[in-house]
Amino acid sequence: MLVNLSIRDVVLIERLDLAFGPGLCALTGETGAGKSILLDALGLALGARSEAALIRRGATRAVVAAEFAPPPGHPAHALLAEHDLDGDERILLRRVVTADGRSRAFVNDQPVGVGLLREIGDALVEIQGQANRRGLLAPASHRRFLDSFGACEALAGEVAEARRCWRAAHGAHAEAAEALAEARRDEDYLRHVVAELDAIAPRLGEEATLAADRRALMAGERAAEAVRAARAEITDGRALDERLRAAQRHLARAAESGVAALAEADAALDRAAVEIVEAEAALAAAERALEPDPARLERIEERLFALRALARKHDADVDSLSEVHQALAARLAALELGDAETQRLTEAAEVARAAFVAAAERLSAARREAASALAARVNDELPPLRLGPARFAAQLEPLAPEAWTAEGAERVRFEVATQRGAAPGPLARIASGGELSRLLLALRVVLAHAGSAPTLIFDEVDSGIGGAAAAAVGARLARLGETLQVLVVTHAAQVAARAHRHYRVVKEETAAGTLARVEPLDPEARREELARMLAGARVTDAARAAADSLIGAGVG
Repeated sequence: MLVNLSIRDVVLIERLDLAFGPGLCALTGETGAGKSILLDALGLALGARSEAALIRRGATRAVVAAEFAPPPGHPAHALLAEHDLDGDERILLRRVVTADGRSRAFVNDQPVGVGLLREIGDALVEIQGQANRRGLLAPASHRRFLDSFGACEALAGEVAEARRCWRAAHGAHAEAAEALAEARRDEDYLRHVVAELDAIAPRLGEEATLAADRRALMAGERAAEAVRAARAEITDGRALDERLRAAQRHLARAAESGVAALAEADAALDRAAVEIVEAEAALAAAERALEPDPARLERIEERLFALRALARKHDADVDSLSEVHQALAARLAALELGDAETQRLTEAAEVARAAFVAAAERLSAARREAASALAARVNDELPPLRLGPARFAAQLEPLAPEAWTAEGAERVRFEVATQRGAAPGPLARIASGGELSRLLLALRVVLAHAGSAPTLIFDEVDSGIGGAAAAAVGARLARLGETLQVLVVTHAAQVAARAHRHYRVVKEETAAGTLARVEPLDPEARREELARMLAGARVTDAARAAADSLIGAGVG
């Protein structure tokens, strides 16, 4: 429900902060006091069209913020989550209109588009009136209201799911049939390319592995040449170890001289001889390890080049060849399965379609029953609202079988005939302003538990009526207020006396010009306002007594 409404600089309203509660909330005041301005301002917060004329004279911008507390699980919470809009159990809608007529919209202080603001607003508030083409006046909503009234939502869900399954089965059959037809057109080509891919059997990542092996083999050849050259330096001609041993023999003849350095030199030559032998052995081992394998290199290059050629042929990279192979093999397999698989999918689609048709027919039967009951209930409400000749009908327009949708086999339209013998037509087109407001009230009383909006707004639903008819309007608004929050702009004391909360709109002259203010009424002020509504400009004791009678009789 609407919890708080804050308005800054909208037409005659300079600054206004209002708190609302559950039940029926009445807005009263003299003609021209600015009651409609309050609803226009709330409409801005709900996503209505903005214009610079709404800004109070002398101000640079208008700001309206409306805070709501919808029940847990309300669709508005899902909308916020879907668009990543942070929030808790409260939802704050805010609109800023600048002097050039442009506006900015916010939800929980996060900027959003006006379209999303309107979508959230529609989920939270339903405005009943001729100027509003959403809610009950939107033909697209009639099916949803009828299904809610007739408890048909479960059946409607079954129809939507059955149609989804049928469309999926139909799509699978169509896809298989197209694949089979295409495969037959390309059968020779498919067999050739699949055999070619079968022969080479490409593997994911194989190109990189082959290229690495090729680089390693080519690098190995260069390394082998270097090792052979190094070994030749040691072994060609007279071997180094022989020359070292000859040097040692020469030193042995000089050993008797007793020079200590000769012994050190001999030991060093001995170590060098051993190292030379080990180095030569290591180089020989390396040369054997690096023995070139031209045949392996050739095999690697042949496969690498073949893979790359095949990838170019299929306009793919080498790593995608395995996917290409699988896809082409699947097409060939579909061809080989032939008509058997297509026939199986045809039968599955027919079974799914039959299930959808059966579910749609069950839903249609339930809707026909609900439409009859809804019309009877609404028509019972019309005579007390001075709509005796009017007849309401919930029309079901059957669709051609090929036009059936996830919503069923028919369109649902709410229609009315306001004169005996007249043909029924759309609500907004047939009923006049006052008739339409009362008709929507009757509908809303019967559909009190249908729809998701926890707040309803009625603007001058009592227009052109008084006495018993106005009392009937008030009684029905109060009945709605038992389950929903209802805001009503009214001139009828019989309606206002039924309110759980009463607000008076007053226009006054100030230094800043003509301004409107809204004040919640305590019991005594409410009595005076009801007396004014009954008596007019001069409130009399008789009017006060009549107001007491309305309140004391339990009407308020």
